Amino acid sequence: MPKMKTHKGASKRFSQTGTGKLMHRHTRRAHSMISKSPGQKRRLYSESVLYAGKNKSVGRQLPYGVD
Repeated sequence: MPKMKTHKGASKRFSQTGTGKLMHRHTRRAHSMISKSPGQKRRLYSESVLYAGKNKSVGRQLPYGVD
């Protein structure tokens, strides 16, 4: 059986914690920041845990974990 390939786009967008959870950056950070409230911008700073419904599909793209 050949080795499975890692989806390189997914490996650049997701990181893995020590316990195996997948983290991702928030969306809506690229532009139009002037119209967002300071509180909303502050909440978008940090990474967040990927929700459970997406874990299966992203996990298929990262067969050996995040590089």
